[in-house]
Amino acid sequence: MGKGRLPRLSSFFPVALLACACVCQYVKEGKTPIQSLPLAIHFLWSSNAQPQGPFALMHEYSNETFLNAQRQLDEVAELMNLDAGIHERLRYPRKALIVSVPIKLDNGHTRVFMGYRVQHDLTLGPSKGGIRFHHDVDLGEVAALAMWMTWKCALLNLPYGGAKGGVACFPEEMSITELERVARRYTTEILSMIGPEKDIPAPDMYTNEQIMAWIMDTYSNFIGYAVPGVVTGKPIAVGGSLGRSEATGRGVAFTIKKALEKIDLGTDTPTVAIQGFGNVGSISAKFLHQMGFKVVAITDVEGGIYNPKGIDVPALLAYVKERGSVKGFKNCEVLGASEIFGLEVDVLVPAAIANVITEKNADAVKCKILAEGANGPVTPEADKILNDKGIFVIPGILANAGGVVVSYFEWNQNIQRLFWDEAHIVEKLEYLMGKGFDEMYNIYASKNVDPRTAAMMLGVGRVAEAKKLRGLYP
Repeated sequence: MGKGRLPRLSSFFPVALLACACVCQYVKEGKTPIQSLPLAIHFLWSSNAQPQGPFALMHEYSNETFLNAQRQLDEVAELMNLDAGIHERLRYPRKALIVSVPIKLDNGHTRVFMGYRVQHDLTLGPSKGGIRFHHDVDLGEVAALAMWMTWKCALLNLPYGGAKGGVACFPEEMSITELERVARRYTTEILSMIGPEKDIPAPDMYTNEQIMAWIMDTYSNFIGYAVPGVVTGKPIAVGGSLGRSEATGRGVAFTIKKALEKIDLGTDTPTVAIQGFGNVGSISAKFLHQMGFKVVAITDVEGGIYNPKGIDVPALLAYVKERGSVKGFKNCEVLGASEIFGLEVDVLVPAAIANVITEKNADAVKCKILAEGANGPVTPEADKILNDKGIFVIPGILANAGGVVVSYFEWNQNIQRLFWDEAHIVEKLEYLMGKGFDEMYNIYASKNVDPRTAAMMLGVGRVAEAKKLRGLYP
């Protein structure tokens, strides 16, 4: 069917539904039905049931997190007057792979898990991004995380594009041998996509340095010699970097400290609440405590604790290492998982999963600074509410970028076979995080936009400029 002809009646109904959804979305965002209707009509007329421009949707990626990532890009593209062709290219991943990951369980049965690897963009260099093991992993989520990694790397001026990967499984229910089989088989299935000059994975949710060691070993066995640069976040003994395991949480703490240079909270001991106490949340708590912040509330998957006088963070870290949860820690009140968002604190750090602060609970948030330790914890609708309330949001593409910064250091050390001391790594990390914050804040202050938009304008702008210079092949 040629462009400019209406679709056949058999295909009209699903297209009309999509057009109605577009109208509803724009009405929800503040446009009138009259303003939205011509756009929907154009969509119906423009091609063979394939939405164009801001309505484009590849159903393979259709999930809430990916749509949120696209909407963030669309809003920034409009503000920047971004070239339409470059905008369209940036809305979708460059490459996506779905694989079966069959393994033999300890009980002798065979189980097949679904695995994913997505490369969003390769304009600035090889792609970079973590691998997560979690039952909610799907293609849309991985594609969204890969897109955010692209902006994150560009914002920090790292020579990478964004990638992400994962296996949909229940790692907390699996033995160490079953996890090893998943890691090695998944690596084998994505072997064609990864490599030190192509795509460099790293740890993410429910993966760690041991899993990175198995991935490095599997890849190296296929290549025929040790290739430590294929992954980052490895153990020190096989080419890992000092400071990598604490880099993301340390980076969160650095950006919060930097924000206090611009925002006067009226206290020398700001209060902090942290949602999520995995690697990012626990390390953030550790360094914020060392910097003189008062951590008063923490939640994890099993429960929450609250002490307005301040939690003994070093003792809590030892307790969690032994017990596996913050639940039941001494001298603390029990705190419900959702109650943490409504506490009157100076700083809130959501450091668990995406989409936890939505239009339903954003109005209850009472912090002055919100630092996104997790990827995408605030939905676009909630973002607008927080901005209207005057809450300064440090976006995840900056706040949690410490991990990829030190991964970049590790990758460089692997390529050069020259390793740095930890003091040098921490100094360089703080410098790059501070530089990124200052650049973001300058745009926030001069362009009269919110901090997330300012950070996105930097990241998207750098990728778009590189795409413009490189052109479109063929």
